[in-house]
Amino acid sequence: MIKHGIDQQALIQQFSQATAQQGEALRKAVNDATLKALQGRELTLANIKQVLGAVAKATSAGATASPLAAVDVEALLSKAFAGMDGALEQAVQANRKALQQMVDQGANLRETQLKKALADIEKMEDTLFGALRKAAEGSQASMEGPWAKVLNAAQGKGTSTGAQASATITQLMDSAQQNLRDGRSLGLRASQAMFDSYSTLVSGVLIGMSDALQQGGGATPAKSSRKK
Repeated sequence: MIKHGIDQQALIQQFSQATAQQGEALRKAVNDATLKALQGRELTLANIKQVLGAVAKATSAGATASPLAAVDVEALLSKAFAGMDGALEQAVQANRKALQQMVDQGANLRETQLKKALADIEKMEDTLFGALRKAAEGSQASMEGPWAKVLNAAQGKGTSTGAQASATITQLMDSAQQNLRDGRSLGLRASQAMFDSYSTLVSGVLIGMSDALQQGGGATPAKSSRKK
C-alpha cells in the first residue's frame, strides 16, 4: 500500500523478515523511504507529521510480525528511529539553507512568516517523538515495551534533528543580528514574495542537497519535490 508517498507494504515486509544482523540495512531503508516521501511534497510541518506517522506505522506493523526476540526487535526499531531522525535532520538542513538565503538578502526574522518557520524548526524533534508515541499507542501490546525503550533512549540522549535545529536557529539569529548592525534590510514587498514561496524553496533545496550527495559532491544530504 502506498500512503503519503511511502510503500508501507515494502517496509512492513522488510521488518517482518529481517534478521538481527540487518539493522543497518533497515536504517537505510527507513531513511531512504522517509526522505523520498519528504521530497514528494511541500516541506510543511503538517506534511512532515504525515510522513513520519506513515513510516513509523509501517515499521511497527512489520516488527510486530517479526519472529525475533524482543531485545532484537527493539534494536531494529532503534535503527528505524535513526533512519527517520537522519532524514528529518536533512529537512532541518534544507530549512536552514533556505532561510539563510533569505536572511543574507536582508529578510527580517521578526516577520510573522519567518518567525513561524523558525518555530516549526524548533518543533521538528517533538514531531519525531510524537510519531513514535503514536506508533506505540497504535501497535499491538507486544510492541509497546520495545517502542517505549527506544523513545526513552532517544529522549535521554537527544537526536540529530534536535541538535541540527538548535544550531540552525543560533546561526540564523547571529546572521540577523549582523544584518541589523550592517543596516541591511529587505523591502516589505520583496520579503513577502520570498515568504510566499518559502515551502517551495525548501523543497528545492532538499532535492539539490540529495542530488549533490548522490553525485559525490559531498553536500549535506537531502532532496525534495512538491505536493500537498
